[in-house]
Amino acid sequence: MYRSFAIILLFCFITGNSIFICFAQPEPAAESSEKYWIFFCDKKEVHFNPLTYFDPKTIARRMKYGIPLADSLDFPVNETYLQRVCEITGSVKITSRWLNAAVVIATKEQINQIIAFPFVARVEKIVSECRLAGNRSSPDTIKIKLSDSDSILLEKQIKRMQGEKFIQKGIDGNGVRVAVFDAGFPWVNTHPAFEHIRKENRILKTYDFVKSDEFVYDYSSHGTGVLSNIAGLMEGRHIGLATGAEFLLARTEQAAGEPFSEEENWVAAIEWADKNGADMVSSSLGYTYHRYFPEQMDGKTTYISRAANIAARKGLLVINAAGNDGSGRWKKLGAPADADSIVTVGGFNPGSDYHINFSSYGPTADMRRKPNVAAYGSAIIAGKNGLEHAFGTSFATPLVTGFTACAWQTKRDLNNMEMFRELEKSGHLYPYFDYAHGYGIPQASYFTDSVFSPPDTTFTMSINTPFVTILVKKMASDTVTDTVQIVAGLIESLLTKSFRKNLLFYHIENDKGYLDKYFVVDITGRDEYVIDVGDVKPGYILRVHNKGYTEVYKF
Repeated sequence: MYRSFAIILLFCFITGNSIFICFAQPEPAAESSEKYWIFFCDKKEVHFNPLTYFDPKTIARRMKYGIPLADSLDFPVNETYLQRVCEITGSVKITSRWLNAAVVIATKEQINQIIAFPFVARVEKIVSECRLAGNRSSPDTIKIKLSDSDSILLEKQIKRMQGEKFIQKGIDGNGVRVAVFDAGFPWVNTHPAFEHIRKENRILKTYDFVKSDEFVYDYSSHGTGVLSNIAGLMEGRHIGLATGAEFLLARTEQAAGEPFSEEENWVAAIEWADKNGADMVSSSLGYTYHRYFPEQMDGKTTYISRAANIAARKGLLVINAAGNDGSGRWKKLGAPADADSIVTVGGFNPGSDYHINFSSYGPTADMRRKPNVAAYGSAIIAGKNGLEHAFGTSFATPLVTGFTACAWQTKRDLNNMEMFRELEKSGHLYPYFDYAHGYGIPQASYFTDSVFSPPDTTFTMSINTPFVTILVKKMASDTVTDTVQIVAGLIESLLTKSFRKNLLFYHIENDKGYLDKYFVVDITGRDEYVIDVGDVKPGYILRVHNKGYTEVYKF
């Protein structure tokens, strides 16, 4: 687990089509300075030409989806306002067009002067902590020589999404541009897992929002692992699926203790991603305590979630980790995973094939359904010494990102929110949902198979309130007669500590549309399973799922 903070003084920043220079005054004493958002009242007398500012792909995206080439959100912050603030503080760290705001490091006395400006709407102090959604303990990854069990996991993290169907059809995310936000990307410029991307010059732009330069190939290796789960390819083996996509790499976080964290860098980075033609954003970062309370995870309170939702309105598909607080005191997902219009990714355990214990839970504070989908929260990634084994929804998220880039390649006529819904529908549990698993792990067959085959009926329900009896059908696939298959299954079980179980998922949805209860039970070897629904009321819904088949009963 990493904590990320920084004090960076910037003396030059770009607004509109010009470079605005701010001459520094003496730096205030560190102990009396803090970081603040300065929000402005308006954008009066601001001019903007979207045709010269945006990447051609941004313009094409907006035109294709019927999104205005420029609205008030896209216009830059008023330079006169910035100059007046800069005269007080000596520096401006970040500006945000979408929020009409700037970030400064200032003393209380300086802030009191700024608040008095008639063009300043409000000032808010920044006190927050970012949590990389990678390994819950240090170091970030476990460095290993790839063992037989990890070699199997490398294969499974792709196959569990039916990724081989994309690979067989040559679907690799070609034409899709992905922005990746993280704490660093060391070795991406040299590692063999990314050679195919470098050879075709598909890392189009990079930017370090912590240090304000373009070099990102240093610092935390967390981003390297994340990128590998999107697009890594090593010795012909897929680490991720989107091996043909284009990339924008942004360093938004520091990975070691500094006085401030970088939520504002994420906001700046997503505006940068929009400007530079991104179709998708993959983020394995999250903000929880130190600034926010669980009841504020409503998709509206945090700046990062507000920016994520604005990005969705601009046509970007944002994919973010649910977080790793499921076994801690916080439990729930953080920001921006709480944002309404982004894909929130939870984690599955490759051994049990259900929720991995540390994966954060939904719903949001305002009771919206999260996470949306999931993937393995234990995965093989690229690291300094080759391939490594890592844990966290950090790595489930890029697995889903790579999958989604491929899926979107098959349906390029869809806009971002249509793709969002299709991704949910491809989940292996859909239409079943719960706050631990979302709609399950996306399946490539949903996008590659031209003919839909309805799932086999695996159970029937006998309703005799207050009990519902699940009558389990014996399936031909339950009896394996091929000796080779038996031996192969036993070997995999021993190597990966995974054992085949017959899992039954069920939930009870109340009349407000919220889940009162949800469960996963192992019904291996059982002929029936009894659910006690004694506390249900008229209008409540029971959904039961097993092996791709779902039944629904409304009381």
